[in-house]
Amino acid sequence: MAKKEETPEPAEKPEGDTPAEQNVGAEQPVSTNKDESVQQSQVSEQISKDARMWSMICHLAGLAGFIMPAAGNIVAPLIIWQIKKDDYPFVDEQGKEAVNFQISISIYFIASIFLCCICIGAFLVVAVIIIFFVFLLIAAVKANNGYHYRYPLSIRFIK
Repeated sequence: MAKKEETPEPAEKPEGDTPAEQNVGAEQPVSTNKDESVQQSQVSEQISKDARMWSMICHLAGLAGFIMPAAGNIVAPLIIWQIKKDDYPFVDEQGKEAVNFQISISIYFIASIFLCCICIGAFLVVAVIIIFFVFLLIAAVKANNGYHYRYPLSIRFIK
């Protein structure tokens, strides 16, 4: 019988080697798939913590529309994106996504208000508001985890 040669699997780098990276008491994502956990650690290593934080803030800045109703949801992500786009490529990409989504959602909202003349407009206003919150929160979480998120239903005005 011929002996099978077994190749040992490379040891994974433990997360939080340095004390600055250790988060005592912080929840780590639970993954049942080994490949998924390796992929997630690679994503986190490639994109700095600051870049992920600023891209998350850029997505959440769309909530400024409640403070400044006319155009706050577009202006706030635009300002953050313009300030940080040269420092972090990830913020540049996610900032464009956030601004495009906010412009698109504003167009959808205005169109649904005009459609209130007929009965369907009221339902569309509610749908646009729900879509706004759901996709905004998903994008913020994904950006904070270091994933490149693209909004569905978003028109790409800025490329």
